[in-house]
Amino acid sequence: MSQFDRTAGADTGAETDAAVETDAAVETDAAAETDTDTDGDLTPALRTESRVLPAEVFATLGNDTRVDILRALLELGADEEPVSFTDLFERVDIDDSANFNYHLRQLTGHFVKRSDDGYEFRYPGRKVVSAIFTGTLTDRAQVGFFPVEGSCYDCDGDLHGWYVDDTLTVGCADCGTIQVSYPFPSGGLDDRTTDELLQAFHHYVRHHYCLAADGVCPECTGAVETTLVRDPDDEDLDVAVEHVCGRCNYRLRSTVGVTLLDHAETLLFFSERGVDLNTEPFWGFDWCVSDERTTVVSEDPLRVRLSLPCGGDELQVVVDESVNVVETTLIE
Repeated sequence: MSQFDRTAGADTGAETDAAVETDAAVETDAAAETDTDTDGDLTPALRTESRVLPAEVFATLGNDTRVDILRALLELGADEEPVSFTDLFERVDIDDSANFNYHLRQLTGHFVKRSDDGYEFRYPGRKVVSAIFTGTLTDRAQVGFFPVEGSCYDCDGDLHGWYVDDTLTVGCADCGTIQVSYPFPSGGLDDRTTDELLQAFHHYVRHHYCLAADGVCPECTGAVETTLVRDPDDEDLDVAVEHVCGRCNYRLRSTVGVTLLDHAETLLFFSERGVDLNTEPFWGFDWCVSDERTTVVSEDPLRVRLSLPCGGDELQVVVDESVNVVETTLIE
């Protein structure tokens, strides 16, 4: 199982200045609100898009006052409703309202949205706040070995988990086989027992794989292309699934079985036998973390069959080269 290849009078004057400020991003939004063509496609002619260079993003955020403004927006509840200029100014430790207004203007447009009611987050601003103030970008943590329920698919040995270099790994203490290893934000460690951590990790990773399998990039929401890969390099698999985002080049590689965690017939098959794949840690199923139950049934075109056992029965699922399910067979 692999991982990534790898947002007092002086107050009045400043508020007036802010009120007359032109918010280019707001104008862009308004321009984008144009009727699409009859088939519903957003053609290039109908889209209005602006882009901030990566260097400009880092330059904008590389200032203590601007980071304090983002923190103040978070504390004042800018997720729920706009925050007034006055409330924001009073929250930030700065005496010069003109200087404050300058820094606020640098954030407005890409990170912060201004309206008649005040200031609120745009998605990139909220993403930055999440990354900074939850420790994703600032904290480093390690968690030593801890026992994990279940057994190794390879040798039936005991499982252990550990967290190092922002990655949570579950592996076998006896033979060293890795069941799953995946990046996980360090904020996920806070206020959780190891059992709660593992459950959060299960949902987080499962969500990423299911999103990618549905053609949506977990990183940027761009379009993802999914293909079967025969004899992948650096993988202990005969066949793997590769997800590649055409927008940000995000790459995710997995077993074939992981792509079935959101497949309706698979979910129903296990549910009818008392197993909820939504909550049961996926690394407990050998068909999710290995290809022991994966058989290549055709090379050209490439097709593989997975055999999923549960409760004495078996569901056989055949997928094509694009990892679409093309056949299912229930064997009781």
